[in-house]
Amino acid sequence: MNIILLGPPGAGKGTQAAMLVEERNMVQLSTGDMLRAARSSGTEMGNMVAGVMDRGELVTDEIVIGLIREQLETAEADGGFIFDGFPRTLAQADALGELLESVGQSLDTVIEMRVDDEALVSRITGRYTCAKCGAGYHDTAKKPAKEGVCDKCGSTEFKRRADDNEDSLKTRLMAYYKDTSPLIGYYYAKGQLQTIDGLAAIDEVKGSIDGALSNA
Repeated sequence: MNIILLGPPGAGKGTQAAMLVEERNMVQLSTGDMLRAARSSGTEMGNMVAGVMDRGELVTDEIVIGLIREQLETAEADGGFIFDGFPRTLAQADALGELLESVGQSLDTVIEMRVDDEALVSRITGRYTCAKCGAGYHDTAKKPAKEGVCDKCGSTEFKRRADDNEDSLKTRLMAYYKDTSPLIGYYYAKGQLQTIDGLAAIDEVKGSIDGALSNA
């Protein structure tokens, strides 16, 4: 199955995508990961990406579509693809639809992970990770078993993302609602949209996604 996970920053798309990759043998196509991989690949497309990024310019839709095409044509994805971070705009949604059609594939469903903004701000501003192994924690929802000590590696050093603060998150939410939320109406009109509660417990969200995939 080919699916899109839609939702604002912090909705949990990455967590759910990782479980789909592990359990359903899907391939996660993350725009950021693809760009980083392309930049260091030494291919013609990679050199183009490196040039754009080195000049401080925004990578064009055409380049991203080119990278996605490469993955669709070469990656082994028995379980299908998860599109993460693309599309972000209506123009990109049209381009993705045309690309899938050109390679003989289709989009099976779009899952919107809907959240409450205030609850999301609380969730994100409370996040922190182990500086050594990257294990994730939260001020209220997921504290280490022993205060100040990582459950996984025993490190006592933790860090927070610089943009995991209220002002920064509200700016990122505004960008999401401005550019990406029109996709909700776009895919609803196509009969491809399914909406779930993105703020439920991780296992509950997983169950909702499994149900959505069964209905697709």
